[in-house]
Amino acid sequence: MFRSPAGSKVAQSPERVPVSQRSGAIAAGSRSGRRSSAHRLFSTARKPTFARMSLAATFPVSAPQMHALRVASYNIRKAVGLDWKRDAGRVLDVINEIDADAVVLQEADRRLGDRPAALPRMLIERETDLVVVDLARNGVSLGWHGNAVLVRRGTAVMASERITLPGLEPRGAVMVRIGQPDGRAITLVGVHLALLRRWRRRQLEAIGARFCEDESARTVILGDFNEWSEDRGFEPLADRFRIVAPGKTFHASRPRAGLDRIAHGRGLALAAAGVHESPRARISSDHLPIWADMAHAPD
Repeated sequence: MFRSPAGSKVAQSPERVPVSQRSGAIAAGSRSGRRSSAHRLFSTARKPTFARMSLAATFPVSAPQMHALRVASYNIRKAVGLDWKRDAGRVLDVINEIDADAVVLQEADRRLGDRPAALPRMLIERETDLVVVDLARNGVSLGWHGNAVLVRRGTAVMASERITLPGLEPRGAVMVRIGQPDGRAITLVGVHLALLRRWRRRQLEAIGARFCEDESARTVILGDFNEWSEDRGFEPLADRFRIVAPGKTFHASRPRAGLDRIAHGRGLALAAAGVHESPRARISSDHLPIWADMAHAPD
C-alpha cells in the first residue's frame, strides 16, 4: 500500500478495459516509471504557507525518499457527468486512473430519502482494488452527508468517525485513521464545506477542535473546500496545518477555481500533488479530482 513518492504513475494501464465499457474483471490501478500528462504536478519544491501550483509547470519531487501514501479527493456529483448521464462505471474508471491508496469522495450519495449510494458497493468491490469504509448510518448510503472514504483492499483501518459540522445546510465530515507497517498512522478527514465563508470557517474550527496538537500533526484534511479565494478562509487551520491547492478543479470543462484542497499537519511530508485531468475526468463530474503523495516527515 505504501510506495516511494519518487515513483510516478500512468493515468491508466493500457491493457485495462474501462469499467464503463465492460463488466467482469477487477480493474486495479497500476504505477510505472512515467507520469501521464493527465496529471498536473507540483511538489514541495515550493513551500509557501498557502501553496499554489502553476498548471503550466512541472517541478521535480524534492521530498525525502520515503514510503508514501497516495490519497485523492473527488467530488463526483452523484455520478452525473457533464453530459447529464449518471454513469457509476465512468466515475470508477477515473478513480482507477488515479491509482490512490485512499480516496475521499464528496456527493457520493443522493440527497433525497435514505440517500442511496451513487456508486453501488458491489461495483466498487468488483471493478476496483478499493473497499468502502463503514461510515454510513444505514445500509444504502456510502457515507455521511455524501462524504465517503475508499481504501485499498487490505488496508488497516484503525478508526472511523462521523463529524457533525455547524451550518445553515446539513454538512458533515468523516474521519478514517489508516495504520502503517511501522506502527504509525495517518488520519484522513474528508470534507465538503459550506457555500458561505463564515460557515466554512466555523466548520474548519470544529474540525480543528476535534484533534489535539499531536493528532493534527499526522492528519490530512482534503475535499471540496468550496473556497474561491487563494489565501482567505483557512485561518482556523493556519497554525497547525499547511494548506495546499494542487490546481484549478472547477468547472471541469474549463477549470477556473481550485475549490478542492488539501491541508496536512506538520508531522507529514508532501512529496507531490496534482490535479487529474484525463479526458474521462473532464466529463465524469463538474469537479476534477486531486491527489497527493503523503509520508511521515523525517524526525
